[in-house]
Amino acid sequence: MKRILLDCDPGIDDALAIALAHGSPAVEVAGITTVSGNVGIEHTTPNALALAEFYGMDVPVARGAARPLVRPGSAASNVHGNTGLGDVVLPTAKADPVPEHAVDHIVSTIAASPGEISLVAVGPLTNIALALQLEPRITEWVREFVIMGGSYTRGNFSPAAEFNIAADPEAASVVFEAPWRTVMFGLDLTHQARATAAVRQRFTGLGRLQDELLSPCLDFYGSNRQYREHGPAIHDACAVAYVIAPELFTLAEARVDVETSGRFSSGMTVTDFEPEAASNAAVATALDQEGFWDLVTDSFGRVATGMG
Repeated sequence: MKRILLDCDPGIDDALAIALAHGSPAVEVAGITTVSGNVGIEHTTPNALALAEFYGMDVPVARGAARPLVRPGSAASNVHGNTGLGDVVLPTAKADPVPEHAVDHIVSTIAASPGEISLVAVGPLTNIALALQLEPRITEWVREFVIMGGSYTRGNFSPAAEFNIAADPEAASVVFEAPWRTVMFGLDLTHQARATAAVRQRFTGLGRLQDELLSPCLDFYGSNRQYREHGPAIHDACAVAYVIAPELFTLAEARVDVETSGRFSSGMTVTDFEPEAASNAAVATALDQEGFWDLVTDSFGRVATGMG
């Protein structure tokens, strides 16, 4: 069984990624760390706590960076709603975040179990960059490092840049320049994971999970202009699914550099697939959609059963 440490900014697709991880018998969620991104840290942390309690998880949740390394923060409340979960209002969690800051929690968790932790980051990379600055050896200690972020074609924050990278490009640059292999799930891949009407039909019968979270979240998400035609892409779940079942994905070695100063291209993940490029990443390019949705449906079913 793999152990996942999930750094996230819940966020609708983050909520589904957490459910996927919790419902899979192939992984154990070692902890959740939060960062400002889709909405501010004042929402992402309570959302993570509330989601964990809703799903019946007993995991530490650590509050992280409230702003990017250098620039003012950005948010995607137009996509995720003012509090991050669309129209869903979960009960306030009884648990509090652990006293440890998310950056310290990332370092201490990885250091305590070298070679065991799959670090999965599905929000802006601020916490990860700060953790690298605090303890560079985490690059040697992680089992693997996986992100949802970037694109090798077009962005969604701007024509050039994807939101998670554009929200803190300086942090993303630190992360991609670190001496580890970043497995990148960008928009080119995650737009292949769309919750179409046929997919959503598969969630029928999941009880409270469906009625109180999946259906209202996907309704809200799917109402956004970019998703109306083909259904919402559940971006963050792709990074978690890779840890569970890497055979569902096609990857290509590449050199990825992050643009931090371009007038029109800030946050762009400049991706070079040429063989002579000094590869620092494996970039996901293709998805076994049938296998992916089988995995998601099975995991959601286990979560729903556990919730009663």
